[in-house]
Amino acid sequence: MDVRSVIDVEQRLIQEVALILCKEPAAIKPDVSLPSLGLDSMGFVELLVVIEKAFGLRLIESGLTREDFETIHALAARISKEAPG
Repeated sequence: MDVRSVIDVEQRLIQEVALILCKEPAAIKPDVSLPSLGLDSMGFVELLVVIEKAFGLRLIESGLTREDFETIHALAARISKEAPG
């Protein structure tokens, strides 16, 4: 099983966050906090659904923490370790 690269996961998350926020992907910076990008609680729920579907992670069992959701980059790093190839 291949481990997903952090860059691939990060790019997918940028695309998804851009869709959720109705912004261009270029406007989504991976090192900026999700709330600073404009992600509210409803957007956060949408992102959680995307993570489960796109990366095959069961969030309840994944062990993701609040710190993992600080930025897209932090989230991508954790997902790339946890998600099945």
